[in-house]
Amino acid sequence: MPNESEKVHKKFPTIGCCGIGCGLCPRFYTEGKSRCPGCGGDDFESQHPSCSIKTCCIDKHGLEVCGQCAEFPCKKYTDKDKIERDSFVTHKRIFQNHEFIKTHGIDSFTSEQGTRISILQDMLTNYDDGRSKSYFCLAAALLPDECLQAAMKEVSFEGDIKSRTKMLKAVLQKYAEMEGFELSLKK
Repeated sequence: MPNESEKVHKKFPTIGCCGIGCGLCPRFYTEGKSRCPGCGGDDFESQHPSCSIKTCCIDKHGLEVCGQCAEFPCKKYTDKDKIERDSFVTHKRIFQNHEFIKTHGIDSFTSEQGTRISILQDMLTNYDDGRSKSYFCLAAALLPDECLQAAMKEVSFEGDIKSRTKMLKAVLQKYAEMEGFELSLKK
């Protein structure tokens, strides 16, 4: 195990070692104590001191994400159904994220994710009524890029914030239905 000065630090903090799209997670955009910076962000260890996935991925193997490991998926990922059923939105795509990284590389993944993050930030800045952050994060995490881009082209920036929020949610829901899923959190 490397000592502190030899530890590898994440180059891409918006993707977790475990495959979570941190840059698309509501907690990444939360203010205050409940904000999660992702495992590549400052102060992660004080919030999640015993993340065995990060320890294995970064400290043991010197990788950014588990999908880069020859041993992936290892025993930490044995219950795929439970992971994908999790109500924590960004868990739903971790296997897809890892497979994309394995096939296309992390640079391609972070480029695509950067597009999603940019669209999400536009949604949060210009269309969030203060109660829609989780919904917009869910849409950005689950909808294909082309659907997100098309949805943003369909909405206008006219009207008050409540009208813009309602309009964007309706358009995102339309694309979700076209893709065969519902944009709602399961408890």
